[in-house]
Amino acid sequence: MRWALVKVCLAVTVMVVVAFAVPLGLVVKEMARDRAFSNAERQAAAVAPALSITTDREQLERVVASADSDGRMAVHLPATGGSAPVDIGRHRSAAADIATVRRLGRASTTQVPGGSALLQPVALNSGAIAVVEVYVPEAEVSNGVGTAWAVLAGVGAALIVGSVAVADRLGVRMVRPARRLAEGAHELGEGRLGARVPEDGPPELRRAAVAFNSMADQVVQLLANERELAADLSHRLRTPLTVLRLNTASLGDGPAAEQTRAAVAQLEREVDTIIRTAREAKPRTAAAGPGAGAGCDAAEVVRERMGFWSALAEDEGRTWRLAGVERPVRVPVARADLAAALDALLGNVFRHTAEGTAFAVDVHTAEDAVIVLVSDAGPGIPDPAAAMLRGRGSGSDGSTGLGLDIVRRLAESTGGDVRIGSSVLGGTEIRLWLQLDGRRPVRGTGHRGTVRGRRRAATR
Repeated sequence: MRWALVKVCLAVTVMVVVAFAVPLGLVVKEMARDRAFSNAERQAAAVAPALSITTDREQLERVVASADSDGRMAVHLPATGGSAPVDIGRHRSAAADIATVRRLGRASTTQVPGGSALLQPVALNSGAIAVVEVYVPEAEVSNGVGTAWAVLAGVGAALIVGSVAVADRLGVRMVRPARRLAEGAHELGEGRLGARVPEDGPPELRRAAVAFNSMADQVVQLLANERELAADLSHRLRTPLTVLRLNTASLGDGPAAEQTRAAVAQLEREVDTIIRTAREAKPRTAAAGPGAGAGCDAAEVVRERMGFWSALAEDEGRTWRLAGVERPVRVPVARADLAAALDALLGNVFRHTAEGTAFAVDVHTAEDAVIVLVSDAGPGIPDPAAAMLRGRGSGSDGSTGLGLDIVRRLAESTGGDVRIGSSVLGGTEIRLWLQLDGRRPVRGTGHRGTVRGRRRAATR
């Protein structure tokens, strides 16, 4: 906006300067020419009285010498009474031009080498016409024109510079509030809920700042209400959880009992975490990603969660395989977030496939990414695109849509993505791509082929 205003003002000022300076420069040039020829006319008029009195050559030479100190004047007397024509002084005009002025009886100018000549007819006492020639050099015609043009150019340049400076200051006055409004919106989008903008500047931007501050206040109030609602709803879960925890004490010993007690304890911890997070004065509004924490070991998290789900798999008669977790694999996400994403993927396997269906979890490490593949031997997903839409919060067919949404947000926080395809087991394969450097992977090349090759090797 600032530079656009400067450019508009510059264009308008240049047009105005050109519209006035060019005609004024031409007028100055014409005035200098008129001044030069007016001086020549005065010199010619100085000898006219002498010509009307006498035609004596000596007397006329003295008059011309006294009136013309630069040698620019000449007098051309016609032939009278049988005498020959007389030329006094140095003449530069052609004889034909002199004859034409004598015949027409009016003054004229003609071009001569080095300038112009003024030819002024003067009537003699005999009735004949003499011609007074005054030479006007080109330097005298253009005397002062260059200086006047330089002054006009300087004034025009000063006007242009001044208009640009004024436009720039006006642009700054308009742009600064707009920039502060954009910065405030960016800060609010990053989760800094205390971002506000000064309500100054032009009237339109002042109204925009007032609207932005009002919107920010409403966002803070809405988030506070949402936090209170989430905390209240989570607190209501404590009563049934307490009943479940008491009931698990009567289950006795055994793997199933231990798994149930562990699940109830984890659920209690998750509910407590939700309540504490909801009660915080500054809730986390930005998605977790690189820089949000120190990261975690993906291999360790996968082993831990598979240890949890393996007990349920044995109860349902499912065969399972785990590969790629022999060595540490650091990923730039929080441990709890990665565990929640894995639970969502594995929970979908148990929820949407029949008992006895095999599944596998593979972890592959590329140069700048870590890929977690969860595949099963179930019936597959007939419409992966619709499943991803459900993953964005529009759950249907008995699905809340939150599971894939958790996985997708975790992947996108690192610059990665989530894809649904067909697995080598014959069912569904969900690929969780975690980018290590924050850049989105190039689709169709590079890491994708590498991962497929490693997956085939692991299958064999």
